[in-house]
Amino acid sequence: MICILLVAGHGTVLETQIKSDVSGLYAHLAGVPKALLPGVGGKKILDFWWETVNTRQLFSEVYLVTNADKYKHYERWATANDFPVENVVNDGSTTLEDRLGAVADVELAIRSRQLQDDIMVIAGDMLCSDQSFDIAQVIRFFRSKPGELAIYYELESGEKSCSRGIVEVCPNTHRVIRFLEKPPEGVTSSRLASVVFYCLRKESLLYISEFLCQHLDAKDRTFGKFWEWLVNDVKDPVYGMKLPTGFQLIGQVGLSDYTKWLAHYSSKQQLSPSKPITCRSHARVGLIGNPSDGFNGKTIAMTISNFWAEVTLVESQTLVVLLPHPLNDPTEFGSLQDLFRVSRKEGYLGGLRLLQATCKKFYQFCSEQGIALSKQNFTLKYDTNIPRQVGLAGSSAIVSATLKCLMKFYNITDNDLPKPVRANFILNVETDELFITAGLQDRVVQVYEGLVYMDFREYVPLEMKDLPLFWLAYLGDPSDSGRIHSNVRQRWLNGESAVVEAMKSFAELTDQARAAFQCKDWARLSQLMDENFELRRSVYTEECLGSGNLRMVQLARQMEMKRAFQEAGCVFCLIVPYDPSVEGQD
Repeated sequence: MICILLVAGHGTVLETQIKSDVSGLYAHLAGVPKALLPGVGGKKILDFWWETVNTRQLFSEVYLVTNADKYKHYERWATANDFPVENVVNDGSTTLEDRLGAVADVELAIRSRQLQDDIMVIAGDMLCSDQSFDIAQVIRFFRSKPGELAIYYELESGEKSCSRGIVEVCPNTHRVIRFLEKPPEGVTSSRLASVVFYCLRKESLLYISEFLCQHLDAKDRTFGKFWEWLVNDVKDPVYGMKLPTGFQLIGQVGLSDYTKWLAHYSSKQQLSPSKPITCRSHARVGLIGNPSDGFNGKTIAMTISNFWAEVTLVESQTLVVLLPHPLNDPTEFGSLQDLFRVSRKEGYLGGLRLLQATCKKFYQFCSEQGIALSKQNFTLKYDTNIPRQVGLAGSSAIVSATLKCLMKFYNITDNDLPKPVRANFILNVETDELFITAGLQDRVVQVYEGLVYMDFREYVPLEMKDLPLFWLAYLGDPSDSGRIHSNVRQRWLNGESAVVEAMKSFAELTDQARAAFQCKDWARLSQLMDENFELRRSVYTEECLGSGNLRMVQLARQMEMKRAFQEAGCVFCLIVPYDPSVEGQD
């Protein structure tokens, strides 16, 4: 692949305002082309792009296209930065009026250097928020698609779509279905802005000449017009890839734009490395419908404040995801007998595998979804007080909290990873990567949080005001919660009528419970929860349910249940519902 950096624009507005500025702060920048102005971190804007693409493993050659007016500036820059001077292409223009246009500048480089390869085109005078994104990931995504590639970013709140080329991207195929060059407000709801950062296949380079033949005026020879023509008229397959960053100083800008965005991006870079990111996900209780979530059923579940998993991410020089938790991932023991007892009770699988699997799946998801991640490393550690193997969704809470940290660290938004997709992502980490028996219920309620009705086609948050008191009891020495599911799934897949009908009944009970919540009919809710257990008991064997669990249900039906549970050696506590709309609960 060959890279072409475009710096042939005539930044007349910015240059004029720098020269006429009376403060004297910018006198040393008079006459300096936009690409050679100081950027984020003090380095020149062009320095950043040259460092990004200066990789022989990725690009066989890099070319720089400039104009005759600023050619000497770039020649000096090239010699000072080990850029091959013979690869600096002069387009001959000296003013804005006699410019060739960006598309013609690229065609000049292709024709004059007889280029016959895939090319990447980047505007070398753009200010980029993220100074460490992975250019190799962009190339891999481009080569995985049967078409061209357009890089886009999500506009910040103060940016208007009428100032950018806007793309509408199919969320499933990632193909750009419409390209709108600086559309008026209201024409599209998309906030995805394309910039001069593209990849073209070598067999598609002929489109450039065809476009230039149809567009003779230099003001129409912009890449915005080119992609609008290529996507909307030619119907050439163009795919979109998102960079979770921002781009500014595009086209004609003024001194106020330069100083504002440079300060904004510089402050973001200074703040980002030092502040740890800590995210928490809560345990959940399944109130009704459980376990039909794995069998096309319906459930209602609730997150609780009593128990949680917390993950902390800190930027670091190397990637460290294997910081053992002293209790859940012990590496030191008091004696061989201590190791024996801990291993017999806790097993050999702590939380580290959950962190590692989540990171692996996250990178895979972003690569497949066309989201380029920055080349930043981090250290992950976790803590949790969720009791193991009691069915409170402890594993998925760790995965969920890890995913929250990764999304914040890499600036991945809810649009990139919507809540329904997030729930399936967490489930896939456990089932596909770690082969944990699980259903969607836990992951959905931990993503949406609060009290949630689920029929697994839609997820509906329920009102949490004036809920009745709920209690939780669990065995002090539980068995593996995954074993509870036993062979019911196979029986359901085999079409066993008792299991199929039971799952339908679970769904019906859930709908009735939803109505009870809405009417605040707590007596009816209690009755339905009892019926749910009896139905579950009819499907699962006593061995699967566990004699201890059955004993707890019997104790729960006694008047003095707290005392009875405690005397039976169970842990008993009052549930504190976690309502995401209420601050300061953790």
